[in-house]
Amino acid sequence: MDRGGGRYVTLAQVAQAAEVSLATASRVLNGGERVVRPELRERVLAAARRLRYVPNAQAQALALGATATVGLVMHDVGDPYFAAIARGAIDVATEHGAVVMLGSTFRSPEREIEYVSTLRAQRARAILLVGSGFAGAEYLRPMRAELANYRRAGGRYAFVSHHDLPGDAVLPDNRGGAAAIGRALAELGHRRIAVAAGPLAMTTVRNRVDGFVDALAAAGVARADVRVVETDFSEDGGYTAAHRLVSEGLDATALFCTTDVMAVGALLALRERGVSVPGELSLIGFDDIPIVRHLTPSLSTVALDLDRIGREAMTLVLDPSTPKRARRVTIPAHLVLRDSTARVPAHPLRTRHTH
Repeated sequence: MDRGGGRYVTLAQVAQAAEVSLATASRVLNGGERVVRPELRERVLAAARRLRYVPNAQAQALALGATATVGLVMHDVGDPYFAAIARGAIDVATEHGAVVMLGSTFRSPEREIEYVSTLRAQRARAILLVGSGFAGAEYLRPMRAELANYRRAGGRYAFVSHHDLPGDAVLPDNRGGAAAIGRALAELGHRRIAVAAGPLAMTTVRNRVDGFVDALAAAGVARADVRVVETDFSEDGGYTAAHRLVSEGLDATALFCTTDVMAVGALLALRERGVSVPGELSLIGFDDIPIVRHLTPSLSTVALDLDRIGREAMTLVLDPSTPKRARRVTIPAHLVLRDSTARVPAHPLRTRHTH
């Protein structure tokens, strides 16, 4: 700690003030296997308080083998979905005395691997990867190697959402929630449906689209009548998808966006194009982030307990036990129908083109 002269108090200064060896002071303040006599321990602690000494985190990492840092790596901390999960995770980390380091990958598999490598080098206590996994050997091979090296060094890690990698995970019921949307739209009479999807190489997107399409097929809606538009997994992506669908003469009666954030962008685009929701086109999202119930019209969606997802995941990754098998915690998904969905309109969406 700075004492006013612009310099930090060192461990050696604490040892000198307590009249003990540097090794003894280190055992008291940085940890160690050897027991220090109570009177010496109290002298070191008293000197540290008097000098306002702050332990060096890197020195503690070398002494203990790990820091108190937990890496929380997610696609985009600015996205309300990830922000809500982060809040629950940070609450649990705080209860365990851990300090959370946040990182956003912006859906870059290369950046996610780099974060894991950096956190491993810094001897982070644990790493929690939040968000969809990526398909493809160019991601899976180096990530599997990084995680294996990290675990051998004593680190712990876990996932939120499906990853084609070994490890503990908290799994939102993406497939089941999307299937509930498919069944609901079919019951409302919709037979021509569009999907604004993020990149299908992401496991969350793939599971939501597959669950939705399979449920529609079971209800008698042909796969050929479901138009899937692959775009960015973001508000801009939803906006772009909706514009494209209308410009190309969309005759669908419902649009499923694989996230609420995408649905917000789609709603803006539809409003700009003069498309009535749900009068001409029903709209539904996924996640139930807080803002969507306050939209006009309020957004139908699938609700996930995002705070619980974060809490469960951080609890898993900080659990000191070492189970023989990877643990899976499934978070249920609940369909919430609001004002943005309705029965098939008497007059389907008229064809619109840009000029």
